[in-house]
Amino acid sequence: MPLTSRFILLIFLFFTISTTKSQERRVITTAVPFLMISADARASGLGEQGVATSPDAFSQHWNPSKYAFLENRSAVGVSYTPYLSKLVSDVFLANLNYYKVINDRSSWSTSFKYFSLGDIDILENPQDVPYLENPNEFTLDASYTLKLNQNFSMGVTGRFLMSDVKLQNISSDSSSASSFAVDISGFYQSDEKAYEKFNGIWRFGFNISNLGPRMSYDELGKKYFIPTNFKIGSAFDFIFDSVNKLSLNLELNKLLVPTPSVPILNSNNQIIGYEQADVSFLSGVFKSFGDAPDGFSEEMKEITLSLGLEYIYNDSFALRMGYFGENEIKGARKYFTFGTGFNLNEIDLDLSYLLSTSDVISPLENTLRFSFTYNFN
Repeated sequence: MPLTSRFILLIFLFFTISTTKSQERRVITTAVPFLMISADARASGLGEQGVATSPDAFSQHWNPSKYAFLENRSAVGVSYTPYLSKLVSDVFLANLNYYKVINDRSSWSTSFKYFSLGDIDILENPQDVPYLENPNEFTLDASYTLKLNQNFSMGVTGRFLMSDVKLQNISSDSSSASSFAVDISGFYQSDEKAYEKFNGIWRFGFNISNLGPRMSYDELGKKYFIPTNFKIGSAFDFIFDSVNKLSLNLELNKLLVPTPSVPILNSNNQIIGYEQADVSFLSGVFKSFGDAPDGFSEEMKEITLSLGLEYIYNDSFALRMGYFGENEIKGARKYFTFGTGFNLNEIDLDLSYLLSTSDVISPLENTLRFSFTYNFN
């Protein structure tokens, strides 16, 4: 196997570390898997969700349609997520967001994500002096959002993706891989309604993200699907009085790429694994709803669940907790998340922490994540 292919597989392992031994385990893998990492501390503290939560500066990753409902007209947000922090100190995800509300109906936003795989010392021969490599991946995107009526908005996003994981002077058979993608999103927020003992606001959201062609790291090599994903969720705010609010949040996610269903046979015609069908990204989207070898029951196992609870006091302090669940044969990620947030005039500071409950080792286990937002007005 070419060195580049081995290195790409190593990157995939960063996101799918597991102790499961079953050959029937069919975990869906993609290129640029860092796009599936929660990019901010608030969403991380709510069980890795944000498609239907109340809008904030980091809505670009989850559902850009939410920006049209923000009261602050403009803000910039920065977040930092250590990765594999138990093993290394220089693998991380950094995220920069900016949005601008144009008028009462529309807004635009942009974000830049950078995933560093750390510094790698390369030594071709024992007598050589090692040289340093820093493989990395990044995305740059922009969105436009329009309110279609007082309570519903839709948005469209264009995204450029770059994956530079080649090793100079060794991977002569490889090059950087790039692609582009489109997101289509929608968001509904009801008016505040009076109930018997509290007021309430309903929210619903969806986002079809990363619709785009496959990526290849070699001129004639294998093409990898990017993580096309469908999110849908709902939330409800219990507004008890002018200073106390409690929000319940639910989100479901499904990757819209083919399930590994093509058998890989050894020399004795025994099945030793599965690989994805070699189809276009658009065919892969439609196949993803019905290509699992075990039928509908396995398709349902490909849906992940996020539950989140957020308490806000006086719009200045927040406590959060959440749960993320994934089926055993599809990755077995299961963990609780905890978070807090502070608002100091124009500044928001959010922190979150992840506690895994699965036998599968999580690269984000016991990781503290940070987000900082500055509201210009």
